Amino acid sequence: MRHTLALLAPLLGLGLGLSLSRLAVGATDCKSLGPAEPLTFTPAARARWLAPRVRAPGLLDSLYGTVHRFLSVVQLNPFPSELVKALLNELASVKVNEVVRYEAGYVVCAVVAGLYLLLMPTAGLCFCCCRCRRRCGGRVKTEHKALACECAALMVFLLLTTLLLLIGVVCALVTNQRTHEQMGPSVEAVPETLLSLRGLVSDVPQELQAVAQQFSLPQERVSEELDGVGVSIGSAVHTQLRSAVYPLLAAVGSLGQALQVSMHHLQALNATVVELQAGQQDLESALQEQRDRLLQLLQEAGCQGDCAGALSRARALELGADFSQVPSVDHVLHRLKGVPEANFSSMVQEENSTFNALPTLAAMQTSSVVQELKKAVAQQPEGLRTLAEGFPGSEAASRWAQALQEVEESSRPYLQEVQRYETYRWIVGCVLCSVVLLVALCNLLGLNLGIWGLSAREDPSQPEAKGEAGAHFLMAGVGLSFLFAAPLILLVFATFLVGGNVQTLVCQSWESGELFEFADTPGNLPPSMNLSHLLGLRKNISIHQAYRQCKEGAALWTVLQLNDSYNLEEHLDISQYTNKLWQELQSLKVDTQSLDLLSSAARRDLEALQSSGLQRVHYPDFLVQIQRPVVKTSTEQLAQELEGLAQAQGNSVLGQQLQEEAHGLRNLHQEKVVPQQSLVAKLNLSVRALESSAPNLQLETSDVLANVTYLKGELPAWATRILRNVSECFLAREMGYFSQYVAWVREEVTQRIATCQPLSGALDNSRVILCDMVADPWNAFWFCLAWCTFFLIPSIIFAAKTSKYFRPIRKRLSSTSSEETQLFHIPRVTSLKL
Repeated sequence: MRHTLALLAPLLGLGLGLSLSRLAVGATDCKSLGPAEPLTFTPAARARWLAPRVRAPGLLDSLYGTVHRFLSVVQLNPFPSELVKALLNELASVKVNEVVRYEAGYVVCAVVAGLYLLLMPTAGLCFCCCRCRRRCGGRVKTEHKALACECAALMVFLLLTTLLLLIGVVCALVTNQRTHEQMGPSVEAVPETLLSLRGLVSDVPQELQAVAQQFSLPQERVSEELDGVGVSIGSAVHTQLRSAVYPLLAAVGSLGQALQVSMHHLQALNATVVELQAGQQDLESALQEQRDRLLQLLQEAGCQGDCAGALSRARALELGADFSQVPSVDHVLHRLKGVPEANFSSMVQEENSTFNALPTLAAMQTSSVVQELKKAVAQQPEGLRTLAEGFPGSEAASRWAQALQEVEESSRPYLQEVQRYETYRWIVGCVLCSVVLLVALCNLLGLNLGIWGLSAREDPSQPEAKGEAGAHFLMAGVGLSFLFAAPLILLVFATFLVGGNVQTLVCQSWESGELFEFADTPGNLPPSMNLSHLLGLRKNISIHQAYRQCKEGAALWTVLQLNDSYNLEEHLDISQYTNKLWQELQSLKVDTQSLDLLSSAARRDLEALQSSGLQRVHYPDFLVQIQRPVVKTSTEQLAQELEGLAQAQGNSVLGQQLQEEAHGLRNLHQEKVVPQQSLVAKLNLSVRALESSAPNLQLETSDVLANVTYLKGELPAWATRILRNVSECFLAREMGYFSQYVAWVREEVTQRIATCQPLSGALDNSRVILCDMVADPWNAFWFCLAWCTFFLIPSIIFAAKTSKYFRPIRKRLSSTSSEETQLFHIPRVTSLKL
């Protein structure tokens, strides 16, 4: 009985378990799939950062600052916006007086240079004529007291002037060489900069194409996960249905075992009752014979002892339980004929195996749909295919790339010409600086020889050729100064006019931002130079703001404000793509018809049990008879009592007869009563087991059949709902990969692709090259050369005056020698005494 109850115990909670499982099946749970894993995309933006060029600080920086201050004094006018506007838009409207007014400082310098160019040759011719007539640079005719003071003062001034010339010419040589050294790398940087800009322009479509091509990363990941979507769906269905299927199959198995136990007890009950009834008939006849004989013996007159008591007990020697009165179970057995037909244990094991194989079964059933899904995933959305073609300025970019390439190719011959002319300028500069240096050396040699001659003049035995030679060196410096004054001033003014205007008109306004303000002012630039027009943009952009943003590393998307000209979100809209995937996912189906839960044989067994009427058998009637003794009196006690009476009898024949009856009762007990008692005990076990289990067994049989029928009918709908939920979770997971791609594309296009730092870097490097590396040493060169050129004037004056004191002092006015008539001829030394 306990075993039967233990088998039925799992069935008691089946209804509650099924009701809870019904509630759980409809819930959407995406934890089993998990979120989309992060994808790693290859950056499409190419690193094109242009290395900044910076002029290293040096000793010439103070000289450059002095030149800047000088040019700021020369050019006091502000940036000529209107004049430049007229030059760019309508050249014929430019008035000469406006140009002259703006270039007033340079005009003044031109006048000064013109006067210098006019006066220096004129003064040189006059000096030559005067020298030919021996009136300039001759001899001191008379000696006077202030001669030494005048000579010393003139030598000091000449020495100071020569030192200034030396400083100037050294600086001029250094800056001339610096200009020549910087010109080569600066010229070579132009094609490099143009190449970088061309790469910036031409690489944008390629980078966009590279961005679009990386759509294959989420495609491949989704395709890989589609290979396991059938197993995932089957696992999800298995996971969510097992809370209902496993208990039901366990209940079916337990019910099958309970059915077998009940059938065993029912059959045992029926067989036991038949045996009891058969044994009861034999026992009744034996008891009747035994009772009749005992009554005859105990009623004899010679019976001694408690014969009356034994007689009363002998009269009770009859059946106590009448098993012919118990209900018949033949009709129940008839209805349960052949039950159990099914092997419930094997059936449950088979159904469990079928249910556990649901993931594999789902994978097989969804394989064809998965292939269609893979084909749909392999397609690229239309917006991504046209990502590069629809990008604003793509046509302008190709034109710009072509234009930059043409400029780069056409600029190389001009750049070579620039280097060639720079070489000529460097040579001319070196020659003229060498002339100035030669003048300074003539002055120094003349001073040294002259001072040596003056010191030797006190000794009459020393010749005066040293002083005369010093005077001739000074006069040679004067001649060189007059001779090269014109080319010096011409080179100074030419380089000054070019370098000065570059510094004041371009470099200063570039550094202060006035050029950007001019370019940003509407109407200043012609339409052909408008940046928005050239790029095909709908909105005007500020060049200065664009420059600052590019300098910070912003992308062209931000700089050119392409969100007004290009709908990026429209190209990144993959809703049609995902809708197609969802439609394909809707066709996924999982067939659960192979999961029977209950075979037909098992169902017939349970239905037979349900209609058998096992619970309607009146088991108390069995218990009434079972609780009665098999024989009303105890045959063993009666046999024992008869044995005592046999000993007490005086009549040996009667005693012998009683002894024989006692022995017969004992045999009757062993042969007839004890087997009946065993059958009664066996019947008691079966009756009590059936009495306790039959009501619940019938109830649970009905529940199991109802639950199996319900679950079998609901399984397709449940599987469909689970499939829909899992499909939604799967689509959400896969859309996570596409969302990562869309977010990466949005960030890559708007923040990284086409970083316009090369534009700002090219502008900065151009300014550094033009202003810091070329214009500054260029301007320092003409400044130092101009320094030397204008200090030639005091050098000429002081050299001519000082040379007279180095010659021998003559008392007479004429000389028989012809040396005085020969210009710059070193005179022969005479022995004339002063």
